[in-house]
Amino acid sequence: MKIHLLSRELAAVIPSVDGGPAWNGGVEKWRRYLAEHEAGRRHTLVALEDNEPVAYGSVIWTSGYGGFTAAGIPEISDLVVATAFRRNGVGTRVMEALERLAIKEGYSIVGLGVGLYADYGDAQRLYCRRGYIPDGCGLMTSDGAVAPGARVLVDDDLVIYLIKSLAR
Repeated sequence: MKIHLLSRELAAVIPSVDGGPAWNGGVEKWRRYLAEHEAGRRHTLVALEDNEPVAYGSVIWTSGYGGFTAAGIPEISDLVVATAFRRNGVGTRVMEALERLAIKEGYSIVGLGVGLYADYGDAQRLYCRRGYIPDGCGLMTSDGAVAPGARVLVDDDLVIYLIKSLAR
């Protein structure tokens, strides 16, 4: 397996890959990712096996999550491994490469958000094994922090944000 920076060629191929239910996004998503990548707002990595995309993930240098933005923490985002390649170390290798990018850019902490229902179970376990811990701000939705006693919809927008020190 090799990991490459996103290119125009890869951005054109990724939407046609059948990576399972989590392998989301169409042509427009990948055009946007490529534009953000080329503008330096995001770096996207793509893992290839036999020249076929099997995983991808990004580092967003200025997070949309206010807690990370205020602290100057970049956000690892949209880590996806094709269903057939899960639990084989592919996600770990992509995470390692994303963390190395953050270190190379001078960051000592990186963060990410993860969903809370079972579809995110593999990701939750991966992040815990890699040393990510909650940022201490509790549950979040697209509307912000979830207040005690609030009723929320458990969907992809309900997340907890995690951080990791990259210091060795």
